[in-house]
Amino acid sequence: MESIYSIVGFFQKGGTFMYPILLVLTIGMAIAIERWVQLSRTRSENLKIWARVQPILVKGEFDSARKIVDKDKSTIAQMLSMGLARQGAVRRREDIEIAMEESMMEIIPQLEKRTPYIGLLSNIATLLGLLGTIMGLIEAFTAVANANPAEKADLLSASISVAMNTTAFGLMVAIPLLLIHAKLTSTTGQIVDSLEMASVKALNSISSFSKRQNSTS
Repeated sequence: MESIYSIVGFFQKGGTFMYPILLVLTIGMAIAIERWVQLSRTRSENLKIWARVQPILVKGEFDSARKIVDKDKSTIAQMLSMGLARQGAVRRREDIEIAMEESMMEIIPQLEKRTPYIGLLSNIATLLGLLGTIMGLIEAFTAVANANPAEKADLLSASISVAMNTTAFGLMVAIPLLLIHAKLTSTTGQIVDSLEMASVKALNSISSFSKRQNSTS
């Protein structure tokens, strides 16, 4: 209970700039939670569908694979669906690869959307903290200029202490948001890498099957 009172006291002493920083924290955490849930779901769905489709691709059963990915909404299914649709029409590896790359160009912005805002909000929190401190110091020096000389030192130190609360709160918001941004960016990169790996493996399976067909005919 005592810690709660100290937090509330710290917040109240910071002045009006504490509220915009709190708003930045709220927006940043809302975006972070939404992105983390979405990316975690995407990664889980991709692993499940790839575990089903890969053995079928290795066997060369492309019609069965096509039916599975056409019914699925995961990002890896969207990419494979484009490639397998082209595989049914043409046999050239280059055309299938281009189709999957085109699909990747649509998928990657969806994976990355809103994540850059977290890094931006982190910077905004830091700047708001500094601005609040500067405004607080301006008010402090203005008040000290008209104060009794005997009270100036105590009044100035108290005012500076209060003004620094804004910078401290800004940094307390900015640092976690920056770490969250780095984690989400890393997770997005891992998903993109897994899509590229699946693309290469699918292309190799298609090429191997085509070679076996050509050798037997």
